[in-house]
Amino acid sequence: MQDNSKILKNKYIPTTEFYSQIIDSLQDYSIFTIDKDFIINSWSSGSTKIFGYETDEVIGAPFDLIFTNQDLDNGIPQKEIEIALKEGRATDNRWHIAKDKSLFYAYGLVFPLTGLDGELLGYVKILRDLTERKQSEDAIKKYVRELEELNTHKESVMAILSHDLRSPLSAIIGTAKYLKDNFHKMKPDAVQEMLNLLYKSSTDELEMLDYLVEWARIKYASDVFLPSQLKLTEYIDKVFTTLNETASINALNLHHEIEENTTVFADGKMLISIIQNIVSNAIKHTEKGGTITVSAKRKEDKIIVEVKDTGIGMSKEIMEKLFTPQIKTLSETRKKNKGAGIGLLLVKGFLEKNDGEIWVESIEGEGSSFYFTLPIEKPLYKIGSSDEIMFDESAQ
Repeated sequence: MQDNSKILKNKYIPTTEFYSQIIDSLQDYSIFTIDKDFIINSWSSGSTKIFGYETDEVIGAPFDLIFTNQDLDNGIPQKEIEIALKEGRATDNRWHIAKDKSLFYAYGLVFPLTGLDGELLGYVKILRDLTERKQSEDAIKKYVRELEELNTHKESVMAILSHDLRSPLSAIIGTAKYLKDNFHKMKPDAVQEMLNLLYKSSTDELEMLDYLVEWARIKYASDVFLPSQLKLTEYIDKVFTTLNETASINALNLHHEIEENTTVFADGKMLISIIQNIVSNAIKHTEKGGTITVSAKRKEDKIIVEVKDTGIGMSKEIMEKLFTPQIKTLSETRKKNKGAGIGLLLVKGFLEKNDGEIWVESIEGEGSSFYFTLPIEKPLYKIGSSDEIMFDESAQ
């Protein structure tokens, strides 16, 4: 009986065109080669699909083209090549940049390309877009974190309701009962004093309740979250207009040093609340004749806003607990600073919802600087060092 395998082997020898067709058929993979000078010299149709560049746009372009600025600053392209030469291949999972400047998450493989005599001709780079898988992993992690936060915040809200609302309300009720029982035998001045106390305590309670409602809104009512591109100076000016009278009473100078075209991607109502809470806090802690300055600078894909005052400053112990207040701390700050503790807790919640963060630097007796970040554009999925996800080469 004739051996068909030998006939097939003798009659068919794969050609360069054959392998080229196979490579171009792999639409879910980017496969391209670079020469010894790291210049792209071949480009598959899968590469065009993933990156958006046509072949004639990238042939002759540097390998750096596909890497983010952060990876370029960290020398990632060179490190990949060094590992490939040393170990025969280099693999990674990282964000890459497409023609339209969008980012996608990919598994990557680089290995040296050698000739028949073993000479180095260049390198082969293979990428597989894993953005959807990465987003699913991130979504799960975010959901778990939100569940943990939900439980923590639920406990905090209950504690605040108990300690910061219930106790003062009991005092209000007690004062009102005393007035009801003794009004007929009290002097007018004493009645007026107690009524003033009732009014102040009641308005303080309402302010605290408003804070809690806002906090609950951001934590649990996601449907009201409507971020968009916002002009930062417009929101700073709105807050300054609202707080100018309070600042003038204390002879404080409010001003900002932010360029007119500075924008952030955030929810407008939350942005107003963030700025107003921080500036109000600065006003409360700055003595007469002081200055409060708002400035901003760009760092990568975020804007860092600084609210700097010439106030009384804070100790290291206070700064460490400022954004994770305990009930005792909240109660004390509320008595001294009219709700500053819960206000900063609200700000932190709003910023986290808007993909931002907050921190403070302060020197006792000299003043404080509150910093917060907001994205410039609609945030893309990112990886933190503690959330690094590694995929194996057989990822499906």
